[in-house]
Amino acid sequence: MNLKPLPTDFADRMLAWYDACGRKDLPWQRRADPYATWISEIMLQQTRVATVIPYYERFLNRFPDVAALAAAPLDEILHLWSGLGYYARARNLHRAAQLIVDDFGGRFPCDIEHLRALPGIGRSTAGAILSLGVGQRQPILDGNVKRVLARCFGVEGWPGQAAVQRELWALAERLTPGERCADYNQAMMDLGATLCQRAGPECPRCPLYKDCIARRHGRQAELPGRRPRRASPVRATRMLALRDADGRVLLQRRPPSGVWGGLWSLPEWDDDECRNRYPWLDLSAGMALPARRHAFSHFQLEITPWLITPVKGGDSVMDAPDLLWYNGDSETIGLAAPVSRILQEIEEYP
Repeated sequence: MNLKPLPTDFADRMLAWYDACGRKDLPWQRRADPYATWISEIMLQQTRVATVIPYYERFLNRFPDVAALAAAPLDEILHLWSGLGYYARARNLHRAAQLIVDDFGGRFPCDIEHLRALPGIGRSTAGAILSLGVGQRQPILDGNVKRVLARCFGVEGWPGQAAVQRELWALAERLTPGERCADYNQAMMDLGATLCQRAGPECPRCPLYKDCIARRHGRQAELPGRRPRRASPVRATRMLALRDADGRVLLQRRPPSGVWGGLWSLPEWDDDECRNRYPWLDLSAGMALPARRHAFSHFQLEITPWLITPVKGGDSVMDAPDLLWYNGDSETIGLAAPVSRILQEIEEYP
C-alpha cells in the first residue's frame, strides 16, 4: 500500500488545469443531476465519449427521468441501445430504474450504499453519480483515473488485481478534495482521456509533470500494467436468415441473460433443431452467406448466415412468443449490431 506523503497541491493543480483546459460542454454536463449522470456513466463504461454522445441524447430525449425509463418496455430500451454493445448495461438500467421507483418513490437515492445495491452500479459509478450529480465528496476510479494515478505514483501491476485496486482506491480517497469534488473528478477523467492516454501521452502539457514517476523513469508504456494475455477462443455458429415473399425476416428473442440477452437475433440452429421447430423449412433451398466474426470481451463469435428466400409455410411461428416476422419499417426492437448488419446485407439479395 502506498502510504508515502502525497503532493499537498495535487488537487489545486488538477483544478487549475480543469479551469483552463477541462471539458465543460459535454451533454451530461449541461444537466447536473443524478439521473442524467447515471445514464452517462453507464454508457461511458468501455465506450468512447464520441460514440456515447448521440446515444445519450436520444436516450434522454425519450426517457427524460427515472419514471419514464422504469415504465418503458425493455424492447424499446434495447432498440435505443442497439449498436452501443454490452447490453447487460441497458437491462441493468431498466431494472434499477424500476427499483428506484418501487423502493425510493422515484427519487434517486443519494446514499452510496443504496446506490451500490442497484444493478449495474459499482463503487466508482456510485461515486461519480454522487460527486458529479449531487456534489458529494466521493472518490472515483474509472479506467482513466486508474491510468493517471498508476503513472503518477508508480503503482505496479494490472489494476484488475485486487491488491493493485486497493492501492489505487487508497490514493483516490486521499487525494480527493473536500471542495469542488465534481470538478476535480471531472478533471481526473479528462486528463486520462486527453493527455494521459494509454498510447502517446502528452507529458509536457500535463499538470502532474513534475511528480509523475512514470514520466521521470520513461515508463509511460509500462504503467499501468496490462491485463495478462489470454488466447481469445473462437466459437462458430450458423444463423438462419429466412425471408418471406413480403421481405420480412424471421427473428428470435435471445434468453434474458448471456450473449445479447433480451435482444432479437437471427435464430441459431443445428439440423435436429430445424427439423423439430421448422418442419416446413427446406434447408437445401438456401445458400451460405460469407462468414463474419464479432469480438466479445472474452471470445470471438464466427457467424455463418444461411439465407433462404422467399421462404413459405412459416405462418405457424406467430404462435411462438420468442419468434416474429420482422419488417424493419414497422417494428421497434433491440437488435445486436452484427445482426442488424446481416439484415441490411440480405436486403440486397433478390
